[in-house]
Amino acid sequence: MSERLTKLPGRQVLADGVYERLRALIMNHGIAPGDRVNIDEIARELDVSGTPVREALARLESEGLVSRLPLRGYRVTELLTARELTDLYELRLLLEPVSAAKAAARMTTKAAQELRAELRTCPTAPVGDSYETYRALTSHDDRLHTRILRLAGNTAVEQAFARTHCHLHVFRLSYDRPFGVQTIEEHRAIVVALIAADPEAASAAMVHHLETARDRLLSRY
Repeated sequence: MSERLTKLPGRQVLADGVYERLRALIMNHGIAPGDRVNIDEIARELDVSGTPVREALARLESEGLVSRLPLRGYRVTELLTARELTDLYELRLLLEPVSAAKAAARMTTKAAQELRAELRTCPTAPVGDSYETYRALTSHDDRLHTRILRLAGNTAVEQAFARTHCHLHVFRLSYDRPFGVQTIEEHRAIVVALIAADPEAASAAMVHHLETARDRLLSRY
């Protein structure tokens, strides 16, 4: 593991720093899906105690990136199967187009400004095949979809989406594919329809985005 992790600077020896390093390691498949996480080895290579490593693993467990094994520590979760991916997008297609339509109907000047600002956080597609390269797009994807659900005003739907942590699991599958350009273009189309306060167009743009994203990902199986 010596080539995968470097020691944290003293001022960063916190659970947050360990969490970010471990998350990147998992997203980059530095620890392969299904493999056990060696807490002692990670703590030694980061020059920290086991406590921040365990705290980081608890956060990663809440995101579905690791799972706890009784009396055996943690292991990295497997990648989504084609069936699981299809089920995830079936859920999203039930929730998000309707929410996009509601968000368009509730559009305000302030909300439109916030959506434009969100698009500016990731104006171009990343180049590369690592989590570090795609991190901005991963975060943008999560924020934009969450913002649309929040604008729709249904807290239960927003919470259901958050519990899937779909942006993380989807991007674990797709770093080695040139999907960033299409994703950004589709996001722009959704935002244009939302700002135009056009519920039908917003719903259609969201359906197109989710269906094409699903099909792009299924092509890897």
